[in-house]
Amino acid sequence: MSKHRIGLGIDLHRLGPAKTCRLGGVDIPSDVGPIGHSDGDAVLHAICDACLGAAGMDDLGSLFPDDAAVNAGRNSDDFCKEVHARLQAAGLRVQSLDVVVEAERPKLKAHRQEIREHIADLFDLPVDHVNLKGKTGEGLGEIGRGEAIRATAVALVAST
Repeated sequence: MSKHRIGLGIDLHRLGPAKTCRLGGVDIPSDVGPIGHSDGDAVLHAICDACLGAAGMDDLGSLFPDDAAVNAGRNSDDFCKEVHARLQAAGLRVQSLDVVVEAERPKLKAHRQEIREHIADLFDLPVDHVNLKGKTGEGLGEIGRGEAIRATAVALVAST
C-alpha cells in the first residue's frame, strides 16, 4: 500500500462588507470579506479539510462546529495547528498543498507570496511546497457576481 494519500477540501463563504478580508491567515485590505462563524478564512478551511480527508479523519465542521460559542470569531490558524498536530499524532506529514481561490475580489496577486509563506509556516513546509492561485468567476454565478468566495485545496500527505 502506498504511503502517500491525497485529500480534497472545498470551502465557500458569502462575502459582506468588511475592512479586511482574512485569507490564508493574512489580512488583505478590502471592502468585502467572508462571512463566517469563525474568521471565515476559506483558504485555511479548505486546506484543513483537504488534510483531514487525506488522513481519513473527520472534517473541519465536525472538529470545530459552527454552533459552538468557542469557535465564534476564532482565528483559523488555530484550526490549522490542531489539524497539523492530529496528523503528526497519526504518523502523517503534509508534503504539499495546492489551493485555488475563486473570487472577483479581493485580488490576491499582491498578497500571494505572504499567504504562501504563512501557510508553509503553519504546516512546517518549504514555501515551494505550497501553491496558491486566484481565479475569477468571469461574471458567472454567485462568485462572478461578487457575492461569494470559494477555495479548493488539494493536500498530499505521507506516512512519517
